[in-house]
Amino acid sequence: MHFKELIKTIKERREVLRVTQETLAELSGVGLRTLKQFESGKGNPTLRTLQKLTDVLGMEVCLKLKNVSPNK
Repeated sequence: MHFKELIKTIKERREVLRVTQETLAELSGVGLRTLKQFESGKGNPTLRTLQKLTDVLGMEVCLKLKNVSPNK
């Protein structure tokens, strides 16, 4: 998943749950400014920050190996 898709997915989930940025920031322990920068595509959140946000939204961050073609 590309960074823009990640931002979109998290923002859409927040909106579906009708959670404001302020509430998400408070519940997750992530600064409001950090959350706003992330959602606007200007931030560079740590994995821990993403975990805090997604945990509150009932999501999880998963890492997986890419499918690499044998020619690369």
